[in-house]
Amino acid sequence: MARRVLTVPLVVYTLVWLAGSVAVFWVPDRAADVIWTLIGLISVAAIVVGVRRNRPERTWPWLLIAAGVFLSIAGEAVYDLFTYAGEVGGPYPSVADVFYLGMYPPLVAGMLGLSRSVARTRVPLLPVDAMVVLGGLGLLSWVFLISPHLFDPGLSLLQRVLIVAYPVGDLLVLAIVARLVIVHGFSPAVVLLCVGAVGLLVADTAYGTEQLHGHGQAGWPARVAWLLCYGGWAAAALHPSMAELTRPARVVSAEVCIGRQVSLLAACLLPQALLVFEAARGRVPQASAIGVAAGITALLFAIRLFGLLADHRRHTDRTEIVRAASARLASARDVPAVRAALQDAVERLAAGNTPHTVQVIINDGGHHDVFTPRDPPDVRIAASGAPPTHIGPPTGPATSALVCPLRLDEHGPADADLGMVILRSSGRQFDVLQAPMQTLASAAAQALERLTLTAEITRRDSEQYFRALVQNAADVILIVEPASWRVRYASPSAARLFGPVKTLGRPLLDLVAPECRDTARDQLTSAKADTPPPSDWVMAGDGARVQVEAVCQDLSREPAVAGIVVTLRDVTEQRRLQRRLTYLAYHDSLTGLANRVAFRSQLQQATEQAGRSGMLAAVLFVDLDDFKIVNDTLGHETGDRLLREVAKRLSAGLGPHDTPARLGGDEFAVLVQRAPDVSSIETVAQHLVAALERPFTLDGRPLSGRASVGVSCTADAANAADLLRQADLALYAAKAEGKGRWCRYDASLGAHAVQRMRLRSELERAAADGQLFLEYQPIVRLADAVAVGFEALVRWHHPTRGRLGPAEFIDIAEESDTILAIGTWVLREAVGTAATWQANAQAAPYVSVNVSVRQFHAEGFADAVQRTLADAALPADRLMLEITESLLLADDEQVWQDLGELRRAGVRMAIDDFGTGYSALNYLRHMPLDVLKLDRVFTSTIATSSQQADFVAGIIKLAETMRLEVIAEGIEQPAERDLLRAAGCRYGQGYLYSRPLTAEHARRWQTR
Repeated sequence: MARRVLTVPLVVYTLVWLAGSVAVFWVPDRAADVIWTLIGLISVAAIVVGVRRNRPERTWPWLLIAAGVFLSIAGEAVYDLFTYAGEVGGPYPSVADVFYLGMYPPLVAGMLGLSRSVARTRVPLLPVDAMVVLGGLGLLSWVFLISPHLFDPGLSLLQRVLIVAYPVGDLLVLAIVARLVIVHGFSPAVVLLCVGAVGLLVADTAYGTEQLHGHGQAGWPARVAWLLCYGGWAAAALHPSMAELTRPARVVSAEVCIGRQVSLLAACLLPQALLVFEAARGRVPQASAIGVAAGITALLFAIRLFGLLADHRRHTDRTEIVRAASARLASARDVPAVRAALQDAVERLAAGNTPHTVQVIINDGGHHDVFTPRDPPDVRIAASGAPPTHIGPPTGPATSALVCPLRLDEHGPADADLGMVILRSSGRQFDVLQAPMQTLASAAAQALERLTLTAEITRRDSEQYFRALVQNAADVILIVEPASWRVRYASPSAARLFGPVKTLGRPLLDLVAPECRDTARDQLTSAKADTPPPSDWVMAGDGARVQVEAVCQDLSREPAVAGIVVTLRDVTEQRRLQRRLTYLAYHDSLTGLANRVAFRSQLQQATEQAGRSGMLAAVLFVDLDDFKIVNDTLGHETGDRLLREVAKRLSAGLGPHDTPARLGGDEFAVLVQRAPDVSSIETVAQHLVAALERPFTLDGRPLSGRASVGVSCTADAANAADLLRQADLALYAAKAEGKGRWCRYDASLGAHAVQRMRLRSELERAAADGQLFLEYQPIVRLADAVAVGFEALVRWHHPTRGRLGPAEFIDIAEESDTILAIGTWVLREAVGTAATWQANAQAAPYVSVNVSVRQFHAEGFADAVQRTLADAALPADRLMLEITESLLLADDEQVWQDLGELRRAGVRMAIDDFGTGYSALNYLRHMPLDVLKLDRVFTSTIATSSQQADFVAGIIKLAETMRLEVIAEGIEQPAERDLLRAAGCRYGQGYLYSRPLTAEHARRWQTR
């Protein structure tokens, strides 16, 4: 009804305007002028009435438009008065033009006031679009209206200014109205404003033309246009849609509006169309203006294109933000996660609006007033619903709020809100944020609904789960009376724990083993005051003893329980496993002896006790000699059996206060406690060595378990750490003296260890400081004593101890990585020296180099040897590498590959000190070897023992069968040489031929 009432003034004004328009053209001129003035005044009054009736948010823009119309009517009235009075002001221009031109400031200000809502949208392309349209209209005005008269020499300067002023003002008004069309579309009020703006442009153009041509009075075109101008603006103010023009506009699909695109395209093509039109007439007088307009239009088009691209990029960014946030909301597991995802997404969307605040409210049902419908004027609602009451007034004059209710149904009732997200900002981009925020709000509502449904399902299922768990739980759940402790309820699992014994109605303590009843009684009593910690009970309901972990909780005040809940968990197997793990933590799993952890703990206690009691405590380190050979030859299983037998023999030979332990591998230790003196400790060591000296028999095969023992006691050590260190030093000394014996620590061993460590440190710098040098011992052919090769032997010129042989430092180098550096230096030096022998002998001899086991285990050893040969330009067959039997026993695939690779390259391989190891013959047929070097232990006895001579002859024959050359080491007597030659040995070396020589002497020896 209100809408119909509001249209009555519009109908009345329309009738009056039509009547006046007809009368103006049918009555005499003076009466027509009066009617004309009345129509204008009525139009002003109609605008005021429309403002009062339709109540726009801002009234001053319409009142300024009314003022502009009034000034236009006043100018018309003044012009008529001057004309009828015969004054000079009548001709063009006149005093009336002051009123006419005064119309434009309030009119432009009013139109801008209506377009202020457009600015709130922050759509950067609107000014560009308006400038495109304005440029097209301006070009038409320039070509057809302004230019023909502006350059007319018959016009005065003032006339020319007026010629320009009127069209410029009209175009400005028309451009502002066009901006309203772009944003608000063709609403009735906007269409009527357009009619008025076009009428003003046509009227002023016609009037100016008539005045310049001396017609005096305005013709009918100008009068019709002015009628349309007054009538259009007045009708726009009277129409109810005028109130929408002062509200913030929502620009959603303006970029794809067909009318808008057609208008812009027409404006862009206007310069070209005008150029074609002028060219068709045979002349183009305004070519410059058309070119300038075309350039400006192209520039504006480029700006608009860049703006569209920027809008597309921002839209893509917003789409990605919404997509990522929707994924987070879909996977959110609780309400805080939903709130955090929504908060973060809106913060990212509003990142360009600074300052801004984002508030996410989740409706938990406890704050109904928050969702009471209210609509303060500073709040914009993105979906149907009302903002919360506590949003409050705006924080500043330019602050607005965008509210998006979290609602599954966008058009549902307000009380269905699951929450809302509020964006406050002084920015004006709510229109572009509205759609993504609605999407996020919908996704958040679905996430909240999903969480609610899940919680409800979980709550309903939990009761069923609880019943199922209690009925099928492995733990026994009992409810006992608070006073008598009689069992009132027992879960079905009680039958598995107590067996056929009746449980219900019996006192709980009757089911507990006698030794645990006091513990159970105390725990049940404590449950009335607090929840006591769990404790272990032993249940003996049907005679079978079961260990359980009991938890008691008093729920007497709970109506559904009204008793003490006792939960019993069978931990029999768990406790057994714990005891087993505890045992394994302190015992060796192979031998059953104490392990290193237990030994150290007992040693610490024994040391402290010895200090208090005056008795002695001792540590005996026992290490099996050559145990690695057993593992490598007979297998680890046999080695483990030997270790178990050794452990049994150790335990059998000790006293009741002595503790044997296995520290790892083949290392054992014995803790002797309460020894009266040192001699008793030494007696224990002697017995251990003697006990292990006797061979062990495994599978009918005798095996050696011989061991070395290091002894230390508290008479020489202050604490447990010193005992261990001293026992280790003593063990090392026992092995150095020949193994299979015991040695007690004394101060000299410590000095020897210090000296050994000093020598090791000095050895690390020996190669770099040039202290190492090589000597070469000839390897000769026994038949004619001609040198076929030289063995490179490393020597150390020590700064203080003088010349040292390899026996004094190679074993130290083997203990660390120093042997790698020394071996690399020896190989490079020997190969380089051998490369110089070619020039001094027709048949150049080879060089033989000893290689450590650790060198072969180093990564890339074979490649390093071949690079050394290449650098020295020495043929590979001029190098022979000597390896030990221990390398043959190593089950290392990489070592075997390196041996094979070097031998295929031409490098010869020799096994050094053959016969001193352990059963190396088993490996000769598998390893890639060329030479067998017979140790001096055999050659030194063949001249005095026929049996030894036959044995050596057998080895030489065996090597010949395997196609191995034999080199006898340590030949010192002619008889030894003759016997070796008779046995078939072709090569040898020793002092009989030459001692080790320097490199220079070796070269001379070749040419002697």
